[in-house]
Amino acid sequence: MKQKIYIIKIGGALIDDEKLLNEFLVQFSEIKEKKILIHGGGKLATTLADKLGITQQLINGRRITDKDTLDIVTMVYAGRINKNIVAKLQQKNCNAIGFSGADANIIQAEKRIHPEIDFGFVGDINPQSINKKLVSELVSLNLIPVFSAITHDKKGNLLNTNADTIASVMAQALSEMYDVELLYCFDKEGVLEDVDDPDSIIKNVSEKSFSILKETGKLHKGILPKLENALAAIKNNVNKVFLIKETELKNHIENHHAGTEICLS
Repeated sequence: MKQKIYIIKIGGALIDDEKLLNEFLVQFSEIKEKKILIHGGGKLATTLADKLGITQQLINGRRITDKDTLDIVTMVYAGRINKNIVAKLQQKNCNAIGFSGADANIIQAEKRIHPEIDFGFVGDINPQSINKKLVSELVSLNLIPVFSAITHDKKGNLLNTNADTIASVMAQALSEMYDVELLYCFDKEGVLEDVDDPDSIIKNVSEKSFSILKETGKLHKGILPKLENALAAIKNNVNKVFLIKETELKNHIENHHAGTEICLS
């Protein structure tokens, strides 16, 4: 029987709220099973870019990462945010250790190639790029890896990489060795039919129902990348995948009542 491990992803809204982040990390630190935390960025990178006069470009909600922007997101994601989370977890007697994908070659990526758009230093990854043996060794030492959304291409370049994708491919890679439960924690109760109505939660989403929801325009565009990555995980041997509200982590771990479950059918 495989050992249980939680792979938990948090995003910018939580990272930007110090009080909420601390409350979340208290709940995270109390999880008794093996666990990994993956985080995105927040507003700090954009704020810093504005202060430095570096224009930020977004296409369809995706950041164009030129060299100056890469320098900023590396400083903020792999530096300030990552180490702040690690320090807060250490305060809670949770023996965390922070990484970018370049550290120990844990997450290797390839520069995104797009037929029409040059995304700059943006990386795409697949489960084969994860150094799962090393991650497993870290976890076996009762260390809690904390990953930022910075990877590398083994050619000396750092790459800005979607944290939802990192969580999905990490879960897929480790599913060969563990009973993996992947949790996307964000500021909604789960997948909502009406983004302004917290009671309109959809308890289960399959590939078929996702297609219908997408075609009928019922999904807020911000949820689409999470759902696409969640579906990729459940289709590739990840045991359980949920989208839950950040404040419901403890409730979900103990009762499995929170959020939206991603299903095969």
